[in-house]
Order: sequence, then structure tokens, then C-alpha cells
Amino acid sequence: MSSNQALIIIDVQNGMFVESDPVFEGDALLHKLQTLIKKARLKRIPIFYIQHNEEEGYPLEQGSEGWLIHPAVEPQEQDILVQKFTPDAFHETSLKQELDRQQIDELVLAGIQTDLCVDTTCRRAASLGYKVTLVKDAHSTWPSGELTAEQIIRHHNQVLKWFSIVKSIEEVYFDCG
Repeated sequence: MSSNQALIIIDVQNGMFVESDPVFEGDALLHKLQTLIKKARLKRIPIFYIQHNEEEGYPLEQGSEGWLIHPAVEPQEQDILVQKFTPDAFHETSLKQELDRQQIDELVLAGIQTDLCVDTTCRRAASLGYKVTLVKDAHSTWPSGELTAEQIIRHHNQVLKWFSIVKSIEEVYFDCG
């Protein structure tokens, strides 16, 4: 049985790459996302960019330089931008309606932040009945408390196996349905 896939790029915005507090292995993440995007475009797989909006004075303040999608993975005209205000890319957004409109039933997830928006969106997508693939080496975060970013990423790759198929970027293939 074939499925209709989409690539979901979560919160890869300029504000996540500030020099004073950059996301863990940000340059490597951008390179891997570029590879995923290239793979998806070759197969004409729809790409959805999730863009987080914060209030005035925060790094992802709507309309600010930090809020913009990082230029290394900038959307093209045919891509869909979805605005969100919570860690859940489905909560009070147009994401589900856009996916339904295109009859998409399989999501490939990557982006930032592993332990917030990536985790929440992965779980919600599974709850909504989507087949979810989490690209285990194409999401990132920051250290928190006594845990390193690397430990958080490894932990979430383990936990999210309950909600998704966890694959490395080399194992991700897109098909045209």
C-alpha cells in the first residue's frame, strides 16, 4: 500500500542559531536538512515549514530577523508555511487541513527543538493517525539541567519509537505514492 508523504521542517529559524547560544551542532543540522529537502524535492514531495511565533522581545518574535526561516533551508514558492504559537504544530494551525487537502498520510519530521516542538508534534501526528518517521540525526536542542543536548536527542529518539519509525537520514527515502 502506498502513502502520500510530506517533509515537515520544524522551527528552523534564525533565532535558533545565535552565536551566544546556538542549537547543538547547528551547522551539521542545517547540512542534513538541506540533504533531506533535496531528496524530497527530487521526488516532488511537499515540504511544510513550521514557523514558531513568540511575543515581542523574544528570539522568535513574529516579524523579527530571528523569526525568519534560516536562509540555508529557505522555503520555495511551492512550499507551505504554517504559523504556530505552541510546541504542537497542529494546535490551532492550518497544518492538518493542508495535509488533508493534499491527502498526505505519512510525515517525515526534522528540525528544532527535540524536547519541545519536535517531540510534541511527533506525538500529536501519531495521535491523529499519521504514519510518522522521525529523522533521528536531523533534529536538535540545547543542554538542559544536567543533560547534554546529545543525551536529550538520544533519549527522545528512544522514547519517540513508540510514536514513529526512527531512521537516520541515510535510511530516509521518499516515494511518489
